[in-house]
Amino acid sequence: MQKLLEKTLKDAIKDNQCILGTKQVLNSLSKSKLVILSKSIETENRRKIESNAKKSKIPTLDLNDTSVNLGKLCGVQFRVSTLSLPEISSSDVTSLQKEFESQ
Repeated sequence: MQKLLEKTLKDAIKDNQCILGTKQVLNSLSKSKLVILSKSIETENRRKIESNAKKSKIPTLDLNDTSVNLGKLCGVQFRVSTLSLPEISSSDVTSLQKEFESQ
């Protein structure tokens, strides 16, 4: 699971196709195709993002890892509690969802 997610995130960061941070994700949710949440995100913010994503029919993935490790997966030197991917392909979304479900 980590390999596909790590590759997807690093490619998105490299191509500047990734939105990092809770406020930014909330503001750009309509453009997103996938939202990833770490377990470190505050409960209230998690509820806001999940409910807005559900209304917009945007899939969310709950990463059972900290914001520090999500930042490392992205290849950045800071914590990332949530991120969205507006330019991810539908096949990559499906692959990531299947891998998260199999855990």
